[in-house]
Amino acid sequence: MASESPRAADLEAVVAALADQKMVVVAPHGTVNTGLVTGGQRHTVLSSTEGGAVAAPMRQGPVRATYLHTARRRFVPPPCFKEALTAVGSGIAVLLGEPGTGRETHALNLLAQGSEEPVLVQVDGDVNLSRWGPRPQGVHGYLVMEPPDPFALRAWDLSRLEARLAEAEARMVIVLADAPGLAGILEDHLGMPVMRHHPPDPREVFATHLADGGPEEAYDRWLRALEPGQLDELLPPGLPPRHAAQAARAVLRLGVGDGASGAEVLRHLARAEGSAAVARAQRDPALLAELLSLSVYGGLHRGVITERAAEFLRLTGREGRGPVEAGPHGHSTGGTRRPSSSGSLRLLGAHGVRRAGKEATDSVSFYWPAMSEAVWEIICRDHPDLVPLLHQWLAGPGQEADQIERAGRALAAVAVATGGRSMELLRDVASAPAPPAPEVAAWCLGTAALDPAAARTAADLLGQWSAASETPLRKAVAHACHAYRGGVTEEQALRLLRRLMETPAEATGDLSVITIIAAALVQRFEAGDSAARATVLCHMCAWAESDGVPGLLAALTFHVMLSKDLGWWSACLRGEPELASNTVQLAGHALNESAAFVNMRDTLLVWCSEAAATEHRARALNALLDGLVDAREPGFLRWLLAVERGPEAMPGKAPAARALAAWRGNTPAQNTD
Repeated sequence: MASESPRAADLEAVVAALADQKMVVVAPHGTVNTGLVTGGQRHTVLSSTEGGAVAAPMRQGPVRATYLHTARRRFVPPPCFKEALTAVGSGIAVLLGEPGTGRETHALNLLAQGSEEPVLVQVDGDVNLSRWGPRPQGVHGYLVMEPPDPFALRAWDLSRLEARLAEAEARMVIVLADAPGLAGILEDHLGMPVMRHHPPDPREVFATHLADGGPEEAYDRWLRALEPGQLDELLPPGLPPRHAAQAARAVLRLGVGDGASGAEVLRHLARAEGSAAVARAQRDPALLAELLSLSVYGGLHRGVITERAAEFLRLTGREGRGPVEAGPHGHSTGGTRRPSSSGSLRLLGAHGVRRAGKEATDSVSFYWPAMSEAVWEIICRDHPDLVPLLHQWLAGPGQEADQIERAGRALAAVAVATGGRSMELLRDVASAPAPPAPEVAAWCLGTAALDPAAARTAADLLGQWSAASETPLRKAVAHACHAYRGGVTEEQALRLLRRLMETPAEATGDLSVITIIAAALVQRFEAGDSAARATVLCHMCAWAESDGVPGLLAALTFHVMLSKDLGWWSACLRGEPELASNTVQLAGHALNESAAFVNMRDTLLVWCSEAAATEHRARALNALLDGLVDAREPGFLRWLLAVERGPEAMPGKAPAARALAAWRGNTPAQNTD
């Protein structure tokens, strides 16, 4: 005989997980009174009559035949379905699983199995099963969803209920939300079969609904027309059956019916899910905070989502209402919801992912990432009062590069959703006290520059801030000139960078701006194609003619560029006259600048070392040295003398000796090619 009293410590955790605005009193071997409850006891508010003096109304009704027929026709058996059938055959069984994963459909098909026209009845979860009985005949199975206290049914109640179900030739499945330790405790307490529900493969659910909803040839053609990877976006791993069915309906209605592309169907699904998520979060500040955090930082570690949601709550002044878990249906049990709880994730169309590997991490994201855009559109349209608060919140995203990028891109999405109007708040973002704030503003400016709705405003702000004296604004412009930050072109970036260097600035902090400018310049060259690199070098040659900061920066950064992609430089020096001329000019300029000489000297020596074993690079190096001899820059003579006086093992001895002889002879160098 199974134990009638489960362990108190185990029940504490299980009942806490099951509570959902119902009151369960669990006091193993204790006395419960109507006063203060202490000592390993738990109480919540019962919706039924206190004390059980009057039985609650017997609320139950037949499962609609059409609904049951559809549920059977579109059913995809989940894993272990056959084992579950065996368990249900015993009379009463419990099915545990996450809400929203097809538990009810699973249970209905278990009860209907073996009957052509089954009659099933759903019993309200609030019904007291110890006082309930089945109909004498005519019903094949009973479905009980989410009873608030599964431990209220004692062993003798179970024995009576099993006997009455056997007489009526019926079966019962009790569906519960899973909780840690619940399966073992139920088996110990009741001695009945406990089954775990695992959702079926989303692609199988999708295919089943498609096959049931339209001509196979039509949707096969639509699927074949999808771009590579779009089916994976439509049906990501772990997508709940409800979402997979929703995707199938959208394909049948929009794709097959109206000829919409895969991208259009995905946008439709994301907008529908985003609208639903915002509607659910409107009256729950904690759920709204989590929705916004997911919209910005989705895909990052669970702790990031939680932390940033808590920070948004703090800014709203609502963080003091102690966090609690959501109940089995996703509704909070009072107070503020704990961010990233399983219940709130379901409400928001999101899920947690355990990433295996050397450093396993837990991330959280929307099933359909495009939901983020829909959320920003709805927030900006229906809740414009939140827009200033969003800017204040996103100005301090933390120090991690991916969080800074996400915050800036989110502000750009808000800018697009408002037609650029929200960018009037961007100055406050850049000037916020958080160290990453200028970089957040830069990501917003660079990303917004790609969208026609906000590009003009972004360009105007970049122009204004490049001539400003405030360090945060200048930093934002310099950061925005990095190639990977969006829509700032090479020409635009190089003009902005020069204006930054030529504009008088605050005495403090401007060295950090110059550092960012140098990094942006090198990154532009390294990431660019040949045309982009030619543009960078052309502008740097113009800078080299300046005695100010632009000339110094051109000298200090050129050696870094020259050390990148020697194959490209070799091709340019031998086949691109204009690029070859610019290279010679910048190399001579760098060698002339005392602060840049050592680095430029070493870079040329590295090239000499590599050219010794590669003929085409040796020819390119000779072309560069010949050009420098002809230019007769004093810094190059200094380099030649340093090589001549260096040890015999120093690379470049032979080409340097030839160039030095040509220099001393005051004659043009003769290329040995």
